[in-house]
Amino acid sequence: METSFIGFAALMILIFARIPLGVAMGVVGVVGFAFVQLVEFENPRGCGAALNMVSQVAFETGLAYELSVVPLFILMGNFITQAGLSAQLYRAAHAFLGHFKGGLALSTVVSCGAFSAVCGSSMATAATMSKVAMPSMRKYNYSDGLASGSIAAGGTLGILIPPSVILVIYGIMTETDIGKLFIAGLLPGFLGIVLYMAAVSVTVHLKPESGPAAERSDWKERMSAFKHVWAICFLFAVVMGGIYTGIFTPTEAAGIGASGAFFIALFRGTLTMKSLTDTLVSSVRTTSMLFFLVIGAVLFSNFINLAGMPDGLRDWVLSMELSPLWVILAIIGIYILLGCVLESMSMILLTVPVFYPLVSAMGMDLIWFGILVVVVTEISLITPPVGLNVFVLKTVLPDVKLSTIFKGVTPFWIADILRLILIATIPAISLFLPNMVG
Repeated sequence: METSFIGFAALMILIFARIPLGVAMGVVGVVGFAFVQLVEFENPRGCGAALNMVSQVAFETGLAYELSVVPLFILMGNFITQAGLSAQLYRAAHAFLGHFKGGLALSTVVSCGAFSAVCGSSMATAATMSKVAMPSMRKYNYSDGLASGSIAAGGTLGILIPPSVILVIYGIMTETDIGKLFIAGLLPGFLGIVLYMAAVSVTVHLKPESGPAAERSDWKERMSAFKHVWAICFLFAVVMGGIYTGIFTPTEAAGIGASGAFFIALFRGTLTMKSLTDTLVSSVRTTSMLFFLVIGAVLFSNFINLAGMPDGLRDWVLSMELSPLWVILAIIGIYILLGCVLESMSMILLTVPVFYPLVSAMGMDLIWFGILVVVVTEISLITPPVGLNVFVLKTVLPDVKLSTIFKGVTPFWIADILRLILIATIPAISLFLPNMVG
């Protein structure tokens, strides 16, 4: 146990020294593994075993069939972005909701939710929707706080509403059914949209001038706007419907989704040889970064497992005879604190190998725990001082103060806290749909 804590301390030092996370986890994992072999197990070949572990982990990770879903869903999201459907989604939401007070912010939340359903990346959703929604809200004199806050918060839905790369990584690390994790994310994701819309409504009720109503669209305009987004709705229905009914696996669904997104972009005339090359290169870069992180995380996980930290933590907590509720509250508190200094993927990769054996030993459902972890991670995307989505928006909107964006997201992370409480106390929100699948 002591060696594990030293390893975590060394890892945090490397992270604060701005060493890339994958490198930091890999270095600490290999050195720690060798140290435990040499000192605690008195194995003279400890260094050789550690180096052999590097090659084995890299080889097995690169060939892992389960991880093939990652590049396919990334490619799907990039094709959808290339197709320019983000603007059409916002236009459709605007046609139905724009005439309400705060209607453009409501439209932003809904369109972010719809876009994230085929994108899977929170930062990409926030960056893309900011270019679409911000000019429209400024045209109607929305406050910068409400406008930027709704975009930053709406973008966080990208890591929960399937397809979600983080849910894939969590499923692989805990050996949990990825298809059921995707299905489990639907209701909490929809609940997030509803609560974000409630946050907008409360904000404009308290400050009506922050979100004036736009003109009402007639049904002809609404149907015209909707016909441009039917393809993306159909694609999402096919991907999730196929997984839900068991027609195809998540990996097959990812292949179908990527192919469908390719044809959507092709038929919309937005795909040229240059844009196709850029999309493929971008997908490869993102995939390489994620695989590098996963390899580093596996190396670090092997070290802490060998050092006995997960088993030691499990035995210590079980010996205290704490109720599952107190354990979950403690884990949530740790995640919220870590969210102040680490980004979402780092939190998942660092903590899940430590916590999930404990959660499993206490008889808690790993699917429910996975959704809970992702919701806490969503909160970290919009809370200071890191708040990656906030900094993404600041990059895209340099004229908006960072303090204004953080102030604007406050009602939304309060809504997230409420959602977190509901999911923690009512597991059926996450487990109803997966249990129907069986």
